Amino acid sequence: MALVEEQPEKHCWVCFATERDDHSAEWVSPCRCKGCTKWIHQSCLQRWLDEKQKGNSSGAVSCPQCGTEYHITFPKMGPLVYFLQHVDGSLSRASPFAAVGVVVGTIYWSAVTYGAVTVMQVVGHKKGLYVMERADPLFLLMGLPTIPVALVLGKMIRWEDYIVRLWQRFYYKASLPPGSSRYLPRVPGDGPGAGDHLSVSRTLCGALIFPTIASVVGRLLFRRMSSSLQRTVLGGIAFVLIKGVLKVYFKQQQYIIQANRHILNYPERSEGEQAEAREEDTEDSGNE
Repeated sequence: MALVEEQPEKHCWVCFATERDDHSAEWVSPCRCKGCTKWIHQSCLQRWLDEKQKGNSSGAVSCPQCGTEYHITFPKMGPLVYFLQHVDGSLSRASPFAAVGVVVGTIYWSAVTYGAVTVMQVVGHKKGLYVMERADPLFLLMGLPTIPVALVLGKMIRWEDYIVRLWQRFYYKASLPPGSSRYLPRVPGDGPGAGDHLSVSRTLCGALIFPTIASVVGRLLFRRMSSSLQRTVLGGIAFVLIKGVLKVYFKQQQYIIQANRHILNYPERSEGEQAEAREEDTEDSGNE
C-alpha cells in the first residue's frame, strides 16, 4: 500500500494566516521558495506588489527570499486603451527633454532681455532703442545673449591675483635672508569658501550688476561728459581700477598676516594665561 505524502499546511508570509482561517481565499506559489514561505494569498501579494512598485505597474518585482522574479500577466486591453497607454509612455519619455528645452529657452530669453536692458543702460534709453530698432534681428538674437556671458567670463579673470603673485615674487621673497627656510603661504582666496558655490554666486552676481555700477560711477565721476556711453565706459574702468587696487592691497595684507603666523609649543602660554594659572593655583592652595 503506497504512502500518501502529507502536504504541509499553507501559511501566508504576509498576513500569517493559514488555509484553515479562510477556506475561500485564493493561494498562489509565485517563486521557488519551499516550506512556510512557499504560499501566499493572492490578495496579500497584490497589496505587497503595489507597495513595492509604487504606482509603476510595469516595474519588475522579485521574491525577497529566493530572488525569483514574479511573472505578472495582465488582461487584454482594447485598441483605445492600448493607444492611450503608448501616448502616455511617449509623453513620459519626452517630458525630461521638454523640461530641459523650457529651462534653456527661459535662460536664453532672460539673457536677451538682460542684454537689451544693458544696451539701453550703457548708451542711454532712447539711443539704445533707436540702435536696436534699426539693427538686424538675427544680430540682436545672437549678440544680446553674449553680453551676460561676456560679463561673467570677464569677471572670472582674476588679474588681481597675478599682481599679488608678482608683488610677492619680486618684493616679499627678496626681503628674506639668503638660505631662509621660511614657509611662504599661498595667495588667500576670495573670502571663506572660495571655489565653492559661494564663490560661483558671488562671481555671477558681481558680473551681472557690473553695468549698473559702471553707470552709477560714471554719473558720479564723469558727469560733465554728455555721452552716456563714454560716462559708463569710463565709470566701469574707474570702478575696476579702484576695486583692483583695494583688492590687491587687501590680499597682500592677508598674505603678510599668513606669512607671519606662528604656531606655539603645546605647553607654551601667553603671559596673561600664565598669570591666570598662578591665580588659580593660589586659590586652590588657600582653599586647602
